[in-house]
Amino acid sequence: MTSRIDQTFARLRAGTRPGLVTYTTAGDPDLSRSASILKALDRAGADVLEVGVPFSDPLADGPVIQRATERALAAGGSLRASLALVADVRPHVSAPIVIFSYANPLLRMGIERFAQQAARSGVDGVLALDLPIEEAQGFRDALTAVGLDTIFLLSPTTTDARIRRAAELGSGFLYGISRLGVTGARDTVASGAAGLVARIRAVTSMPVALGFGISRPEHVAEVGGYADAAVVGSALVSLIASEGGSPALIERVEEYVRWLKGDHVSLESSVSRSGAL
Repeated sequence: MTSRIDQTFARLRAGTRPGLVTYTTAGDPDLSRSASILKALDRAGADVLEVGVPFSDPLADGPVIQRATERALAAGGSLRASLALVADVRPHVSAPIVIFSYANPLLRMGIERFAQQAARSGVDGVLALDLPIEEAQGFRDALTAVGLDTIFLLSPTTTDARIRRAAELGSGFLYGISRLGVTGARDTVASGAAGLVARIRAVTSMPVALGFGISRPEHVAEVGGYADAAVVGSALVSLIASEGGSPALIERVEEYVRWLKGDHVSLESSVSRSGAL
């Protein structure tokens, strides 16, 4: 059976606009509003929703997402709470949902138990960002057994052999990061981004989403010239942080995503005034 992720990328490839993948941390700024944010992202047209599991040692993340993790943990966030959040919003959103986690929480729960609970919750795919691909066969097998896609992270220093292995083991899409270092919004897309996607394209026809540093409509459009989708994380999380105490939080999130997609370019001023960009 074709997965929800496969259906989404098939639709994107048949269309003219690049896809948009959004990242938010489960439980930021609290569990109730985190659910409302996911529904707003879906309404605004996000093509894939990445839901980050809050973890005490987010070593690959910059200060914006680290602070989001701290807020989520303080609000009761955890792997179990993240899966419960997905189960809560799943009937209300049409976009695929990808759990984005460090390996430790998944291993602590137990991979098979996690896979079964994730599938029951309505998760479509899982990315364990610090799980070495050499140790990923069992993880992938457990996910595949319950119909979940396994998504791998590729960086500019990933060898061609490891890209091929990720394509062999992975499903759904491959997640390319455009630069080395931690997450964070940037003024421009990294100069090596197109080259990384070209290297991935040389060994697989799997869809590619590219992230790290994307924050503006022109970034999304640029990435759409060579990848299937752009991933926006830190800039969106920054907006959530700046508007967290405002009753307009959900409206601002929805406006920002529509702006990124080019639906309402005039909304740039309202988003910029929030201080997120």
